[in-house]
Amino acid sequence: MIAVIDYGAGNLQSVIKALNFIGCETVVTNNKNEILAAEGAILPGVGSFGDAMHCLDSSGATQAVYDFIDTGKPFLGICLGLQLLFEGSDESPDVKGLGLLKGSITRIPNNNGELKIPHMGWNSLNILNNNDIFKGIDGSPYFYFVHSYFLNAQDKNIVSAQTEYGVTIDAAVSYKNIFATQFHPEKSGEAGLQILRNFVDLTRRKADVC
Repeated sequence: MIAVIDYGAGNLQSVIKALNFIGCETVVTNNKNEILAAEGAILPGVGSFGDAMHCLDSSGATQAVYDFIDTGKPFLGICLGLQLLFEGSDESPDVKGLGLLKGSITRIPNNNGELKIPHMGWNSLNILNNNDIFKGIDGSPYFYFVHSYFLNAQDKNIVSAQTEYGVTIDAAVSYKNIFATQFHPEKSGEAGLQILRNFVDLTRRKADVC
């Protein structure tokens, strides 16, 4: 069972549909006990950093995220769900993030109008660390992005993939049981489904149940 964390600020249906397509049972919830009972958890995200953190706090899901990660079970953040794992974002400078990882979240520069912001579309990845999430994905695969802010991780050892869009974007991270992608695997065709399969397989190996 995978818990898809519902904090009232994310578009969950595409994630749920993709997980169901690959045969994984899901529960959509912000209930701490249900989240902790799951073998894996996914934090999706769309919208602004500040609004998302407010919704996480208001729904009670913030503490559930901390407690779930403390269990050591696999956790996946998607898009804004990646950014929320860090200390804060220039998008909402007065709002604290979850602070589980360190790095700066800043606006993508438009290079004097040469680039469209938000960055929306398909970009190839440079996979730096072929960890559990990228198992079976070779070459420079394309994934779907929708974002105006990007991660520059403080510790490059946690960065598992990067992409280029005017600047170098740390597009995926991996630290202990935490995985996160700036791109949307659920909207990225077969390569994206493979990311989700790999995450589900990881939860199965940890708990032998999904």
